Amino acid sequence: MRTRLSTDGVAPRERLAYWIDAVCDTYVQLDCDALGEPGASGALSGEIVSDKLVQLQLSRVTATGQRVCRTPARIAAAAEDYFLVSVQTQGTGQVVQDGRCATLGPGDFALYDSTRPYELRFERAFQQYVLMLPGGALRRQLRDTQWLTAQRVPGQRGAGHLVIGMIQTLVADMDTLEPASASAVADGLCDLLVAGLSTLPRAHPAPVSSLTALYREQVKDYVRGHLRDPGLSVGRIAEGLRVSASTLHRAFVGESCSIADWIWTQRLDAVRRELCDPAAKARSISELAFSWGFNDAAHFSRAFKARYGCAPRELREFAARAEPRASHATPDTRGKSDVAGSSCPATAHPALNVG
Repeated sequence: MRTRLSTDGVAPRERLAYWIDAVCDTYVQLDCDALGEPGASGALSGEIVSDKLVQLQLSRVTATGQRVCRTPARIAAAAEDYFLVSVQTQGTGQVVQDGRCATLGPGDFALYDSTRPYELRFERAFQQYVLMLPGGALRRQLRDTQWLTAQRVPGQRGAGHLVIGMIQTLVADMDTLEPASASAVADGLCDLLVAGLSTLPRAHPAPVSSLTALYREQVKDYVRGHLRDPGLSVGRIAEGLRVSASTLHRAFVGESCSIADWIWTQRLDAVRRELCDPAAKARSISELAFSWGFNDAAHFSRAFKARYGCAPRELREFAARAEPRASHATPDTRGKSDVAGSSCPATAHPALNVG
């Protein structure tokens, strides 16, 4: 459901408080101060239009100058684990985190992590798109994300240029996307973000030998072919490929996740796609999970929420509401945006046999 939050019609003396509530309701718990002209608190104006695309929240912020802070106190009060990406479209902005400051012009984007303090600065009026996705989802695609925050990815060329184009197309076509298409678009947009972040110097993994790369691809091919097998494990893969388990583990050194994590992620992605597929709506969530190799419904649900920021049932309900997609309501109230609650990435996967 699309949500619009705006200071239009709010009394000047109440605008700052209203805006802080709007920002916190849409993203994570934050502090905000108006910048610019004298008496800026009353002069502050802004609008946030947000929509949910499966596991990805996409919003557009148009506002006057301000400073937004994610403080240690705010983090302690609400353990929200998200990555956010600011894509500048008008004016300039700064993203400050982990001792770095990225200055963004139109088309540029930068990543920041809600689990650590950060600051956003806008000296004058601006507009940007903000993408928000569960922390665990990105950490399994990129290593050492703490080195990738507050670094500018240019929008004039490469992945940065493609990201802004895809967002603009997505905004224009959001109302007409079928759930399965929306899921694929969300995946594509996340892949573009990862591609852009992968161009940063600290994102480059250590080079691996051609033999290691070959083993890694063989492992992934074997897993894809046996993903529904609940007995799939590192030992089973090693036996199938006629190599030792230690060889398989070495092949994944330098990857953003272990073999077990990769199997787990592939299974979760497969269930997510089926939850968005109208052809699978007659099958229960547990049935879908078990058909993709999970063997514990409760553990599956927790793992799913950790990766996508919402429960499997919530995603299925979202897909059902979106099919067919008619017009979106645009309530101009301070209600909560259509974003699931916070989640932390799981580190153990007892529902998955990957011993």
